[in-house]
Amino acid sequence: MSKKDKNTSEMTTSAGGARAINKFRIGDVIMMAVIIILCATCVLPFIHVAAKSISGNTAVMSKSVYFWPKDITFDAFKRVFGDESMMYSMGFSAIVTLVFTILGMLVCTCAAYPLSKKRLKGRKVLTFLLMVPMYFNAGVIPAYLLYQDLHVLDTVWVLILPLIYSSYNMLIMKNFFMSTIPDSLEESAFLDGATNFQILWKIVLPLSKPILATLSLFYAVGRWNSYADNMYFTRDAKLKMIQYKLYQLVASATEAQTASLADTGGVSQSTPEVLQAASIMFVTIPIIIIYPFLQKYFVQGTMIGAVKG
Repeated sequence: MSKKDKNTSEMTTSAGGARAINKFRIGDVIMMAVIIILCATCVLPFIHVAAKSISGNTAVMSKSVYFWPKDITFDAFKRVFGDESMMYSMGFSAIVTLVFTILGMLVCTCAAYPLSKKRLKGRKVLTFLLMVPMYFNAGVIPAYLLYQDLHVLDTVWVLILPLIYSSYNMLIMKNFFMSTIPDSLEESAFLDGATNFQILWKIVLPLSKPILATLSLFYAVGRWNSYADNMYFTRDAKLKMIQYKLYQLVASATEAQTASLADTGGVSQSTPEVLQAASIMFVTIPIIIIYPFLQKYFVQGTMIGAVKG
């Protein structure tokens, strides 16, 4: 190739590369803009609530608090942390959430692993039966009567046992096993004399850290944020979880504000908005602390588990 042709080729390559870089930069800017908007929809509401939680009642009631606190005060947090029953409910909720997550993952794994194997006879029928609860629910009253017959009403088990099986989580884990764990790996283990339990414990689970972390987070967040069953199926004060206690706290603050408005002719001395914001921060921070440790597994587990049906 002559020197002129070589220079022409280099110029063409350079021009093409420049155009590719320009196109990449334009696409990159668009992607960054979309990501920033999506992140803002998650972060800005959290910042707004955090600002309200440490702002004064007057500033919050006048709707002048957006993303920076005004008249900074920690009275709402003092009220939350100063309540001994609230701190007890926090510890109780943590224990219930931990036990619930462990049992939920155990049940989910025991259901998903056999159903992911083609050698299981009737697995399509079993999968269909186990997926029925995902679409049909009897309702609160039949559930209440069932729990009453099982003698689990007003016990800690009514907060754990009814929800440990999740059809959705089982389906994600089943799909993960089918798309990630090769059959040849298990066949080799069978030839070496390993049992099904040994294969599951020593081979499958160590290779399934992404889906285990993802579903554990699903279970933990679902139990931590739920309070409807606590409201309907328990009456003992010692069984009240933190979400239900906070619901009661905000409700009592709302009633107090209504009474204050009636007595003072419209001049309120307190507002439930600040207390509600502090309560939200109080129950959200534990999950925020846990999430970074599971983040590296979260996206991978969700994407792989949702690809193959």
